[in-house]
Amino acid sequence: MRAIGFDEIGGPEVLRTVEVPTPRPGPGEVLVRVAYAGVNYAEVQHRLGDFGPPSPLDIPGMEASGQVAALGEDVSGLAVGDPVAVYLPDGGGYAEYAVAPARFTFPLRTPSGEIGLRTAGGSALVLPTAYGVLAAAARLRAGDSVLIHAAAGGVGSVAAQLARALGADTVFGTVGSADKAEYAKRFGYDAVFPREDFPDAVRDATGGRGVDVVLDPVGGPTRLASLDVLAPFGRIAFYGEAARHPDLNLPLLPLWKNNRGLTGYNIGDVSRRAPDLLRAHALAALELVASGGVHIDVTDVLPLAAAARAHERMQAGLNVGKTLLAVRGEE
Repeated sequence: MRAIGFDEIGGPEVLRTVEVPTPRPGPGEVLVRVAYAGVNYAEVQHRLGDFGPPSPLDIPGMEASGQVAALGEDVSGLAVGDPVAVYLPDGGGYAEYAVAPARFTFPLRTPSGEIGLRTAGGSALVLPTAYGVLAAAARLRAGDSVLIHAAAGGVGSVAAQLARALGADTVFGTVGSADKAEYAKRFGYDAVFPREDFPDAVRDATGGRGVDVVLDPVGGPTRLASLDVLAPFGRIAFYGEAARHPDLNLPLLPLWKNNRGLTGYNIGDVSRRAPDLLRAHALAALELVASGGVHIDVTDVLPLAAAARAHERMQAGLNVGKTLLAVRGEE
């Protein structure tokens, strides 16, 4: 089968088209004929070596959509030909076929309606991440105010909508450029601020109180500054390190003295230690998409062979919404 892989750490140019054997599903696994693969910043980090070197050839791609092509032993509730979205904790989505754990294979025919393959191609990582960081890590409560960094990205654009669905009263965002601010506003943000001076803007918008929840995939100075905009008993939920800054070394006493909290969300850890919770989050969020309550905005669809171009744009911070690779499309 045709796939995109890399066998050395480096820039987007290390991604290349390869021919590899079609995988076979083992017990508890599903083989999916991929229609669309989502592109995520974690895959850029993978290529850059943040998660270790390739061994020996890695095929990136942590989310995809397509049709069930074959079922491994002990898999029930699915049939060959079913349209599905899949979360791929070990990658493999940038390919014509991918093997997914059955528990992370999500039917696209829901009680509220059917989700199209194009929309679903960018759902199986983004939706459980956004839902999980809000509901589980941040423990969002009805009436909370929320600040979401990277408001125009794949997670940020759905997190604003999910925060509303989960009861948030006020939702703010930050972005790195003015054009991204205009884009982000379509997802229901009350206000979107430039990231370089967001603390004063948040304090002004909240009358000095601050916000109850901050979602941060950026890290570094953004994370540090976010501490100062927390309301009493506010919490920062961080779920990435897109800026690739060195880790922060924070004293704990100011957290105690200022009633602040820090919490993390990592979908890989959830997939290993709480897989049923990940599945529950994904299904709940997909139901909101099927009912029209949440919109996944696919802004760019590139051919599989253009994966390097998709990575280049994402690494440069030029992307908004969801970028997909069309593997087979909806042929």
